[in-house]
Amino acid sequence: MSLGGDERPEGFRRVAQVLSERGHPHAPLWLEVSARTCAEAADALKVEVGQIAKSVIFKRRADETAVLVVASGDRRVDEKKVAAQVGAIGRADADFVKARTGFSIGGVAPVGHVNPPVVLVDRELFRFGEIWAAAGHPNGVFRLAPDELVALTGAPVADVVVV
Repeated sequence: MSLGGDERPEGFRRVAQVLSERGHPHAPLWLEVSARTCAEAADALKVEVGQIAKSVIFKRRADETAVLVVASGDRRVDEKKVAAQVGAIGRADADFVKARTGFSIGGVAPVGHVNPPVVLVDRELFRFGEIWAAAGHPNGVFRLAPDELVALTGAPVADVVVV
């Protein structure tokens, strides 16, 4: 069943609005299958796993701020590298992610958060001309270039993964 624009989940609509307001040329797509994992998203979109810009949320220990690392789907985030840039971090559980971002795990977008997180963009994403990010729901994605991700988030490009 295909949902109309007004029937789509609130997180998806919030991301669509942010992208529209910022003049992003690609509206989010609603997939008929879940793209909760990088492999699912890559399969649904017929792209490489590395082209999936996964969102990994950590909790900064000093102030419990959400730290969002947007990383290439074929790389593992190195928590020590992240901590070196933002301070000590810990794992974030599903309740923390939902409360801080407004999104559920598997659909955390790089934009449209209810509370702005600290954001780092994985430099490994720049291996690709086109990447895909979550759009506020496990069935929602949107296309962009790595430079557009940096422009949309205002985040620095960082060495944050195990290569």
